[in-house]
Amino acid sequence: MIFFALLAVSSLGAPVCAQPAKSTAAPANAQVYFIWPHDGSVIVNGKFWVRMGLRNMGVAPKGTGSPATGHHHLLVNTALPAMTEPIPNDRNHLHFGAGETEARVELPPGKHRLQLLLGDKDHRPHNPPVYSKPITVVVR
Repeated sequence: MIFFALLAVSSLGAPVCAQPAKSTAAPANAQVYFIWPHDGSVIVNGKFWVRMGLRNMGVAPKGTGSPATGHHHLLVNTALPAMTEPIPNDRNHLHFGAGETEARVELPPGKHRLQLLLGDKDHRPHNPPVYSKPITVVVR
């Protein structure tokens, strides 16, 4: 079996190390929060609208590098991810990269923990990270 490794080389012939992506700055007073549902809400049939709010920053689609902007991520039944890595994209980390501020969500019956985390143009948490208090909803 043959393995190939790619190595970037500068114009002077020296190897170039890949630099980790830097976190995008966020104002210290930025806040992301739930407009709906409220902590302790009881949801019937599992389908509901999540409405997301943001203060002291703007909402912009992924890939938009404007200062003090980001897009929403809804964390479902999971803890905050590493703040130095891109936010995962799976059933527990829902991305709203088009700049949505509300979304229709469906959850199975039971108790669910929800939390919002703002991501930058590359789906990375800001510095400082902008996240909501977790809330709990019950689906019947």
